Parts: sequence; C-alpha cells; structure tokens
Amino acid sequence: MKLKTSILLLITLVYEIKAGTMLEGFYCGPENCYEVLGVSRETSKSDIAKAYRKLAKKYHPDLYRKEEDKAEAEANFKRIANAYEILKDEETRNDYDYMLDHPEEVYSHYYRYYRKRLVPTVDVRLVIAGTISVISIIQYFTAWQRYETAISFLLTVPKYRNRAMQIAKDEGLLDNAKKTKGKTKAEIKEKTETILRQVMENNIDIRGGNAKPEITDLLVFQLFFLPYTLSSYLYWYVSWIIAHNIRGLPLSDDEKLYLIRKHMKKGVTQFEALEASSKEEFIKQDLWIKEKFDAWAKEKEEEQKKQLAENARYKAYRRHVKNHGTGRMTFDDS
Repeated sequence: MKLKTSILLLITLVYEIKAGTMLEGFYCGPENCYEVLGVSRETSKSDIAKAYRKLAKKYHPDLYRKEEDKAEAEANFKRIANAYEILKDEETRNDYDYMLDHPEEVYSHYYRYYRKRLVPTVDVRLVIAGTISVISIIQYFTAWQRYETAISFLLTVPKYRNRAMQIAKDEGLLDNAKKTKGKTKAEIKEKTETILRQVMENNIDIRGGNAKPEITDLLVFQLFFLPYTLSSYLYWYVSWIIAHNIRGLPLSDDEKLYLIRKHMKKGVTQFEALEASSKEEFIKQDLWIKEKFDAWAKEKEEEQKKQLAENARYKAYRRHVKNHGTGRMTFDDS
C-alpha cells in the first residue's frame, strides 16, 4: 500500500513538472517562470532584465489607487520579482532549466532548490578575515594575561622583589608613596605594589612564552609578513649551504645555538627563555655537534634518574607501587 502511494505521488509530481508547473512555494509555483516574464528559454540575460523592468513598471502597486487594483498589482509584482530572481542568477536558472528537462528527478530538484534557499551565501573571504581577526584578538589578550601573571609571580620571588625595591628606592619612588598623607596602610601598600610592578615591567626582560606581547607576533601580522618571512628563510638556507656545506666556513655562536636548539627539540621562545650562562655552557661543551649532544643528553638522563632514586618522596612512591600496585581512579561513590 505504501509503495503504491509513493509511486502515485512520484507520477503526480512528474506530471506537474512535465506540464511546466510545480507545487506552491517551489520556484514559480504552478506557473512557468519564463511565461511569467513573457520570455522564452533562449532569451538572453539582458533581455530578461528588460522584460522584468517593463513589467515591474506596469504592475508597480504605487500606480494604482483602488484597493482591489492595488492588491492585484502587488500580487503580480511579487510574481514577476520572484521569476526574475530565479532567472537572473545563472546557476539558479540552470537548475530550473534542468528541472524542466528532467522531470523524473523530482527529489534532486527539491534538494537543489532548497539548498540555495536555506544555505546562506557568505563571502568566504569575509569568513576567513573574521576568523583570523578573532584568533588574533584572543591571542593578544592571552599573551597579556600570561605576561601579567609572570610579573605577579616574580614579585613574590625575594630575589626579584628586593631588586625592584632597591631600584624604586634609588629613584625615590617609594618615598613619594610613603609621604602620601591621609592614606591608610592598605592604600599605601597598594601604591607600593603598583610602583614595584611598574619597576619590574620597566627593568626585567621576560623571554619565552611569558614575554611581553608584541603586535607583530599576532597571527594577522604573521600572515601579512609571510612572503617576507619565507623569502628570508630561503635566503638564510641557501646562505647556510653555501657557507658551510660548500665553502666549509666555521659556525658562528648564533649558528651553533641554532643547531643546539634543534637537537634539544625546543621552540624559539623556549630556548630564548634559558639563561645566557646556560647557552654559553652549551657552546663550551660543543653540544652543536650531534654526537657530543647525544652523550650529554644521556648523561643528563642518568643524573635525573639518580636524583629521583635519592628523592624521599619518589622512594615512598616506588614502595607504594611495589606493595599495592599503581592503583586506579574510580567514580564509585558507594
């Protein structure tokens, strides 16, 4: 019974398409879009526009005063405008012509029609530009948050706090804070913390992922300067090959540090965060040579294992694992 009903519905729809008509709300409804505008399928796009303008002037609702005539003109004006919207777009017109030529593909016609109606046509360039802008804004505020957190942490470290305190005293900044009259101890303390933070920001050089954010680090600027970055890298790479692989020139300290960073598999920001004394030590130990670096890395790994073995907490953990196993996390509240 269901199969017969489906076949009957399909035959009905095919008949409607063959007759040049469709259901209400689908293209031009029960009418043929070409006939609505008084043109044929061979009519050019410019002639279709002329026919539309001619009919639009004739049936514009503002030209009629009586309510009945005005309502009829408005209905005709909507029919004409709808037909023109379908035929003026090349892709939509092709879909409509395909429907007229292939009435048996009923469901595919519905898909093509409603795909254009329901899916908004958005310029991909605007979407990409908007996405890059949002990412850049989030990136900028996140970087500032990391930087502020790093400054707050350094203010709790006695070494850096005392240094900032000494600089503030030498410049007479703390004297001005304490001379403030009519202020409570809490307000004086808050003023002192603000001064120390400013001194810290002006005198300390934080590197790595917590460094003070630069506008050129944002994604939007990185993409803008990408051609320059790629050309600079290509120039550097070719220069490296010529200088060291062909001419056999010795490496500079910066080039040695570059190789060491690659051996350590660290990012630029991670490596820059290391102390200058550590980098000098790396160069003295010739860690830019792969064999020496591998030996050094293995030695460091053994030292870490030895330190863990001598650590009291680690020993207690090992005994616990030996006696009770690694344990499992459970969500059973019973």
